[in-house]
Formats: sequence, structure tokens, C-alpha cells
Amino acid sequence: MTADWAPGSWASKPIKQDVPYKDNEGVRAALAKLQTLPPLVTTQEIVSLKKSLKNVALGKAFVLQGGDCAELFDYCNQDMIEAKVKLLLQMSLVLIWGANRPVVRIARIAGQFAKPRSSPMEVVNGVEIPSFRGDNINGFAADPESRRPDPSRLVSAYFHSAATLNYIRASLSSGLADLHSPLDWGLGHVITPSIKEKYEQIVGRVKDALRFMHTVGIDTDRGVETVEIYTSHEGLSLEYEQSLTRLLKTPSPTRPSDPTPSSTQPPRASYFATSAHFLWIGDRTRQLDGAHVEFFRGIANPIGIKIGPSMAPDELVRILDVVNPSREIGKVTLISRYGAKKIAAHLPAQIAAVQASGHIPVWQCDPMHGNTQSTPTGVKTRHFSDILSELHQALEIHRAAGSFLGGMHLELTGEAVTECVGGAGGLTEEGLSERYTTFCDPRLNEKQALELAFLVAGFYRDMDEADAVL
Repeated sequence: MTADWAPGSWASKPIKQDVPYKDNEGVRAALAKLQTLPPLVTTQEIVSLKKSLKNVALGKAFVLQGGDCAELFDYCNQDMIEAKVKLLLQMSLVLIWGANRPVVRIARIAGQFAKPRSSPMEVVNGVEIPSFRGDNINGFAADPESRRPDPSRLVSAYFHSAATLNYIRASLSSGLADLHSPLDWGLGHVITPSIKEKYEQIVGRVKDALRFMHTVGIDTDRGVETVEIYTSHEGLSLEYEQSLTRLLKTPSPTRPSDPTPSSTQPPRASYFATSAHFLWIGDRTRQLDGAHVEFFRGIANPIGIKIGPSMAPDELVRILDVVNPSREIGKVTLISRYGAKKIAAHLPAQIAAVQASGHIPVWQCDPMHGNTQSTPTGVKTRHFSDILSELHQALEIHRAAGSFLGGMHLELTGEAVTECVGGAGGLTEEGLSERYTTFCDPRLNEKQALELAFLVAGFYRDMDEADAVL
């Protein structure tokens, strides 16, 4: 926290992706209501995530972040929440086996409602109407009234986030993530015998490890019965984020049962964005003199920054200097999103610039956004092979640079959608219409996401074996 910063200081800066509300009184009423509501997450949880991300930045852990591109209020239901949580758990088990490191789980859930758009307007059936900006801004139905920005949706977003978070916490505490419970490792979607055999070997090894833990009694520890799943979203609507920002005391690093404090200094107060544990700045809103960078530089949460091909290495270092002047390790996660065909031309210089600056961020690969394309009929999709290629290249580039790829950032769902082509199930462009349900960008379905975890785990295993030989 700096002397020249306040939760509302962003309002004096130029802003991108702003929402043109016409109901000013409605905006004031919605924000006033949000300011009276309790935080959605606690400072203890935020600080715990920050400590875990420090380990990721130092190469001691791996972060798996995933969820919907654009979350809808309708996704706040038992089946869809459980499907996402179970998928993240299953993927993380495979990655723990492959990377031989703890996995930090962050879901794009309980707040990922707003979406940046390339144009504020679109033409539907010959009529120009506002673009769909997310359920917390306007409706998806293609009519002018539905698309009118409605400030009351900001309050609805809070309560849908609260309900989602409540069910996640209740489910985890009730044993949803208990490793004693059987998981669905069904591989019926795999059509190539050689690939199916490879996956079955990995699943067998993971199951063997779990059985070994049970045999020797390690799984009696509470940590095997539950996990931490943190929440995240793009901090796009600054009015909403400011309304849920609180000046709170940073928790003491000592345990309540420890009578000896680690410091004689009293806990200091910091501003925490309490809408989620982790927020990120999008590639469209990362202007150095802009409102979003201004807001993010003052909050105590761990934060992310999306970086694409238009980000110059020196600009990246300047942004890091602004949002993390104390060079706190793991405070910032750099989420690279170049595309499989461009990553080799951009990532090495970005890594070199950050290494020379003295910053130690978490490096995370988003292999989704740079690989979006359209079919001849205009349907947006992503090719599984491009997603896998960008991840593999990122891993190799970091390794060659003496850096560490600390995680992956995916748009995925626990549902059996048909939005990304390829993978072991052999989905083609002709099959996209079977269950194409996204309201924004295409997501990996549950089988494709698990397959990706298998393959990335294999990359890490191959690297470790190669290093052992050397």
C-alpha cells in the first residue's frame, strides 16, 4: 500500500473496457449495497495462496488454474460446480505425479462473469445492439433491452458468487475431494489403442501411489481428505472490485497454538480485494497509465497479468515495477498467451528481460487465447494440438532459459461439450454443433482437459529422466 493510492484512485486514470451505464442512480444504489456486504473471501485464505504461489515461483510447486471462459449465473448449480471441482482435483493428481511437486488449484469460478470485447457493439440480424459483456453487465439474449447494461446485475453477481463459494466450501469439507473416494478414470473416449495404453499406465501408477499411501497410513492425515481450491477472475469491472475492497489486518504468520510470535511488530493493515483470492489484468487492459494497473498496484492479493505478442519486454518490466515495486516473490503471475505459432518469437525475450530485472514472478502458460480460430462456417474453436504445442514449447523454452514454467491457465468445463476439436476422442469440426454451449470462447471438455493433464505430466516425467541421465 502506497501513500498516493486509494481504492478509488483508478477513477482518475484513462480506462479501457468501461461500461456505459445510463442508470446512474441504479449504479450508486448497487455499489452502496456491495459496500455493506461481507467479504467473499478472507485475508487468511488470500495470504495462504500468496505463500503457495511463492513456492511456485521458486520452482517448488505447480499451479493449475482453470474454469469457464465466461461464467453464467445459471452455472451456479450443484452438478456444474461439482463437475469443475472434481475435474480440477483429477487433473491435479495427474500433475502431482508428473511434475513431482505439490499442485496449487485455482478455479476460474465464483466471479468470472465479465468479459472484455473487441467491440462494444455488434450486428445481429441486421440490427446493431450492445455486445454481450457478461452476466454481471447485461443479458445474452439478442435484443436491445436485454443488452442494456443493468447495474443491479452487479449485486446479483455477488450473491451468485457467494452461493457458489458456499457450496464449494461445504462440498470440500464434506469429503468431495477425499482421496479415499474412487475417481472416474474412464478412458472410453480414447480411440487410439497406443494412446489408451499410455494413459492406462499413468492411471495405474497414480492408483498405486494412492494405495501405497493407504497401506502405510499416510492417508490418515487430514490433508488427504480435503484440498484448498482458490477462486479467481479477471478484475475487469473496477466499480465492483472497489466496492469489495477492504482495509484489513494481514494475518499473523504464526499458528494460533504457537505462543511465540515470529515478529514483535503488530499486524499491519492492507487493502485486500475480497471478491476473489486471485485477480488478473487482461491483455486489453494492461496500459501502464491506465485504470486497471492503477487499481491492481494497491491491493495485497496475488495478481496476474496476461501478456501477449504486443507486450514488449521493457514494457513488461515497467509494469512489474509498478505493481510489485518491493519485488515480492510470487506476488505476480505472468500469464503468457502468444499462440503456438508465435510463442518461440516472444517468450525467450520476455523471460530474459524479467530475469535481468530481479523480479521473480510465477510463469504460467495460457495456451487457449492465442490459438482461437474460426471454422469456414464462422464457428469459433481451438485445436487440441495447438494447445498442447504451446504448452510443450513453453516448458522447453523455460527450461532452456534456466527458468521454470510454474503452471497452466485453461478454459475448461466439467461438461461433455464439443467446442475444441482434436484430442484422443477425435472431435472434428463437423462435430462441434453436437453440444456447443459456450457464450464466449471455446472450452476444453472434461475428457480433453484430463488428457492434457496426462500429456503435460508426461512432459515433466521425460524432462526429469533426461536430467537424471545428464
